Amino acid sequence: MRLFRVFIFAFCVALLSYDSADAGVRKAPDWLISEWINSPGVTLSELKGKVVIVEFFQLWCPGCNKFSIPLMKQWNRTFKNQIESGKLKILSIHTVFEGREHQTPERLKSFVKEKDIHHLVGIDVHKKGEYLPETMKRYRTRGTPEVAIIDKNGYIRFQIFGGFDPPIAEKLIRRLINEPT
Repeated sequence: MRLFRVFIFAFCVALLSYDSADAGVRKAPDWLISEWINSPGVTLSELKGKVVIVEFFQLWCPGCNKFSIPLMKQWNRTFKNQIESGKLKILSIHTVFEGREHQTPERLKSFVKEKDIHHLVGIDVHKKGEYLPETMKRYRTRGTPEVAIIDKNGYIRFQIFGGFDPPIAEKLIRRLINEPT
């Protein structure tokens, strides 16, 4: 039993380090969005030269409602000057992999308004017969909430599922903003 616990612990540590190590070398894939909320959509190639924060969420996700949605709102305030000067873009992608009949675009639009979310929100494309939506598969997310930070050259430099220490990510965001393209 003790050996099993050691194995599980080692596996969890390896899985956590995979996010950080793999994220630094992987080119960010394009997202596939069926509809944009709050403003016209944008492609990843249009954001070259900017640092991009992508939040993957579901409207009924407890972790999203308690952690990532408030964090994105806070980062919109914290990085207001960088966003307004065009150095940073924050967007959220609604990646529904369960409860599609409940998490409809209409409910999402009401949710975005109710939660006072003003940044760009996209609805991940879901192909008929597929369990996972397309952008979720491309980014290899493990669920929601998940946050990815993409550098000015389009590489994922941080991607993590669940909660994390925001000051560490904020330090990375500031460093990426100041890096040359």
